[in-house]
Amino acid sequence: MASGFFAVLDDIAVLLDDVAMMSKVAAKKTAGILGDDLAVNAEKASGFASTRELPVLWAITKGSLLNKLIILPIAFLLSAFFPVAIKVILILGGIYLAFEGTEKIYEWIFPHPKHEDLSKVENENDILVLENSRVKAAIVTDFILSVEIVIIAMSTVVAKPISTQIIVVSTIAILATVGVYGIVALIVRMDEAGFYLIKHSKKEKSFKQKLGNILVQALPIVIKALAIIGTIALLLVSGGIFLHNIDWFHHFLPTLPNLLREFIVGILVGFASVILFKLFLKVRSLFKSK
Repeated sequence: MASGFFAVLDDIAVLLDDVAMMSKVAAKKTAGILGDDLAVNAEKASGFASTRELPVLWAITKGSLLNKLIILPIAFLLSAFFPVAIKVILILGGIYLAFEGTEKIYEWIFPHPKHEDLSKVENENDILVLENSRVKAAIVTDFILSVEIVIIAMSTVVAKPISTQIIVVSTIAILATVGVYGIVALIVRMDEAGFYLIKHSKKEKSFKQKLGNILVQALPIVIKALAIIGTIALLLVSGGIFLHNIDWFHHFLPTLPNLLREFIVGILVGFASVILFKLFLKVRSLFKSK
């Protein structure tokens, strides 16, 4: 009886050790997408009145949790009964990430007007409409990024028992949501913390006042920096997906460092996908005009 009990404990210890190790691997592989997720949601949740920033962020967080609840069971079923789909979805997601990263670069080079017309925001109802549109857009983007996070995490444990897969992937999904939106909450409240320090500083040019000014001035810089870092991360993650899952890319530019190879492959695939998408839009507009 005692030996059986200790054998069970030993099995649990082995499982937990395996889960911890695989969770670290999965976390490293999904870190790039989390960077973009962070940048997107910091941008979506900022720009509102201070009293509305956290409610908007909470609404996006709830949508993100719902996304994970939808995606996780589907991912586990595919892994159990149709594992080849994991690789297919991974590559398709890689194309999307490359497209999104390259399109951001394209927009920086050839800027175009934003869809939101803030001049029409005149009353409380308009503000709520704008909030809802941003929340919906953020949740849709989060759904796509969540699919990639789950699939990339799944790809690291696809050969493991289903119990390990469920624990590891669910852990990564929860940490991704809590971690990303917790950091976003801190970022969007930077200016408020800065104003608080400035208001409560007793002396002119005191440490509190200087720190408050830094926090206020840093917020737009941090959001812009996150956008740049997120774009680079998208291209690196997508390039890594192609290098590790498509045989032809295994021998592409083998003398270069892996990080540079991933970036080049990501931007090449992204550039090709952006061109094809633009051509598709032009062809569709020609057919509509006839």
